[in-house]
Amino acid sequence: MVSVSTWCRYLGHKLEYSMAVSWKHYKGGRITEGEVGDTVWKNLLQGKLTFLHWNKGEEMAPTISSQGGTLLVRKIPVPGPSRVFIGDIVVLKDPESPDDYLVRRLAAVEGYEMVSKDEKEEPFVLDKDECWVLADNEALKPKEAKDSRTFGPIQMSDIIGRVIYCLRNAVDHGPVQNSDFGVKKDSPVLEVELDVDEMAKNQKN
Repeated sequence: MVSVSTWCRYLGHKLEYSMAVSWKHYKGGRITEGEVGDTVWKNLLQGKLTFLHWNKGEEMAPTISSQGGTLLVRKIPVPGPSRVFIGDIVVLKDPESPDDYLVRRLAAVEGYEMVSKDEKEEPFVLDKDECWVLADNEALKPKEAKDSRTFGPIQMSDIIGRVIYCLRNAVDHGPVQNSDFGVKKDSPVLEVELDVDEMAKNQKN
């Protein structure tokens, strides 16, 4: 049973999301100024704040099983340092194949100085709207991990969501370890929109 306070926080998140999507569509020229209000109400009443994403591979083990898992992902229409945080597991567009998506952990954001273990490589500072993502599996070499160590910084706008729950199989599932800020922001969304049965239907063999 979801409490009234949780519902209020959830509706607040829905309103914020609806306004962000509408503003993004307005700035992109997809809707007119007169349609902004209608779009806000449509997203507020009909839209969900999450989507399901299937992920498989060694890169995020053990957080996400190498055999694959169904992820519940919170949508982030306008990513930025106030919406995604260092330590969050995010879904992002693959820089090397824009039609595909990667799941990685956000390790640094704009303003952070990046220092390589290789002394031949010069330190550098992440520019505005740039971030650095890493695989969780420390046993993998950089090329195998396919993260910022191979393709470099990515734009924050390439992030489409934050993973908040992982279903590995029928008995092994639960929230993923994100930043404290991310967990706090996502708790009402997780409580209202989590449907383990629906996630299980999405699970691939």
